[in-house]
Amino acid sequence: MNDLVTLLEQGVAVMCIGMGTVLTFLCVMIVSMFVMGKVVRKLNELFPVAAPQTAGAPKTATSNDDENIAVAILTAMLKGRK
Repeated sequence: MNDLVTLLEQGVAVMCIGMGTVLTFLCVMIVSMFVMGKVVRKLNELFPVAAPQTAGAPKTATSNDDENIAVAILTAMLKGRK
């Protein structure tokens, strides 16, 4: 019985050490991510990156595109029946 109590106490101690280690690591990681976010934000203010310029306006879908898609679907459906 005494051995079982000692073993249980050792198990609880190892569990507490493991959980404490994980908790400490997570706290350090959260703080370091917060600090890095502030550092990157400050660096972005000091060294801004220009947005890339695109040549011309982006192509938008037109009704002609929709009609071509509908014709392609209909053609595929009709070929599938044969």
